[in-house]
Amino acid sequence: MRPNKRDELVRKALQVFYKSGFHATGMDKLVVETGVSKTSMYKHFRTKEELILAALRLRDENFRNWFLRRVQELADTPAEQLLASFDALGEWFNEDGFRGCMFIKAGAEFQEKEHPIHVQAAEHKRALLEYFTDLARKAGARNPEALGCQILLLKEGAIVTAVLLKSCDPARDAKAAARVLLDAALA
Repeated sequence: MRPNKRDELVRKALQVFYKSGFHATGMDKLVVETGVSKTSMYKHFRTKEELILAALRLRDENFRNWFLRRVQELADTPAEQLLASFDALGEWFNEDGFRGCMFIKAGAEFQEKEHPIHVQAAEHKRALLEYFTDLARKAGARNPEALGCQILLLKEGAIVTAVLLKSCDPARDAKAAARVLLDAALA
């Protein structure tokens, strides 16, 4: 099925926001980069913030669909899947154009906790926390909530490290730390 104009705009805007950031990307830049006129943009979105929210929803859907599927392809058991999540991250980190996490960026650029963009970013992280906690529970962790939080913390730290430091292997190092935490949680 061919995407409609609105979906195409969101997809293109997502790429621009990911590459350039939210505040640094004005409507004029979006017009140039997406090839969509301001009139057409405002026909679909009343504000730039509405377009950002739509782009974040698309990124959430795309990333979680890829990530969960990839983790299941890499490992069979819940315990192995917790560790394989770092292998999937390593693949992402090595992609051309990797620029970190849009949701970390959104939370940093829109810091007011009630702001809809901040809320959307936090919801993405909450969904991933729920995923990790569910895997920890299925793996038999004594305290799956704590292990889920620890795995998420390692994941987020690995993403930031992958963006900022080229002297580390953050996916490998986070996986090693996760293994220690998982072994302790299952002992």
